[in-house]
Amino acid sequence: MAMVDKASSTAATWVPALAAVAAIIAIAVIFPFVLGTYPLFQATQVLVFAIALLGLNILTGFNGQISLGHGAFYAIGAYLTAVLLDQTAVPYWLAVPISGVVCLIVGFLFGRPALRLEGLYLALATYALAVATPQILKYHGFEHWTGGVQGIVLSPLDAPPGVKLSGSQWFYLYCLAWTIGLVVVARNLLHGRIGRSLVAIRDHPTAAASMGVDTALYKSLTFGVSAMYTGIAGALGALLAQFVSPDSFPAYLSITFIVGSVVGGIFSIVGSFLGAAFIVFVPNLANQISKSAPGVIYGLLLILMVYALPTGVAGGVRTITASLARTLSGRNAPGPAKLNR
Repeated sequence: MAMVDKASSTAATWVPALAAVAAIIAIAVIFPFVLGTYPLFQATQVLVFAIALLGLNILTGFNGQISLGHGAFYAIGAYLTAVLLDQTAVPYWLAVPISGVVCLIVGFLFGRPALRLEGLYLALATYALAVATPQILKYHGFEHWTGGVQGIVLSPLDAPPGVKLSGSQWFYLYCLAWTIGLVVVARNLLHGRIGRSLVAIRDHPTAAASMGVDTALYKSLTFGVSAMYTGIAGALGALLAQFVSPDSFPAYLSITFIVGSVVGGIFSIVGSFLGAAFIVFVPNLANQISKSAPGVIYGLLLILMVYALPTGVAGGVRTITASLARTLSGRNAPGPAKLNR
């Protein structure tokens, strides 16, 4: 009887969640058929940035490694895809996973020596990587591949033969498929034994090591997986923009990623989408409010978000939902039984 009750409670929890996810995916699939060209471009950009922020959340939110250099991995993924399309016959659908694998290796190799660094020192090391990457891309010895300061122009993508969609519609759905797949991978990774190990390393590294967790290996692999996510986002971003240049990936891009991660909710998968929407739409909103000082408006909105929702939008929604649930459960609870006189 207890097992039946437990199964029923589990089903009662999962069915609404699955229905909500299915509804969100259905709405997302409809977007390319109802949005104009520029709004669809923005929606695609949100998906691309959400993948990058998801990788950063895995590293910083779940494993506690602070990175201010993920713009470098974004640039590596973008440039590798651009070079493969420009210099070889590799198709775009194959260039994207290749970029992800290369960034996985680079991130793992960078993460191994970075194990000796913690906190702000690790953040400075990653920030140095973000600062150095644009200068490396401008190096004249690589101009044959990277195009130097002129960058690389990519041809617009078309839908596959027989698919009656425009290039922008097809690419949005292509990015949506990548996003759904990477979210599923991240959820399975973070809600299992590996995820518990990552959180244990973040909260109590000594205790995690005493429990048999190989902290060095886990931290290096986490850095590699995070870089892979960001590299895939960079590859998709290059295909979306149809252009890459060293100035497209300033150090400020890494700061933008950390801002989006914190605003959306750094310890959340959903927060990566909320943060991506923030860094895509809020700058445009600030520019519409004040064309003379959009940075001031953006800064004020950012400060307001941090003060109002210190745990990010996702964390704030969880807190409000839990508070409402407690209030409703308190109202529906039966009162004390009256004694029969």
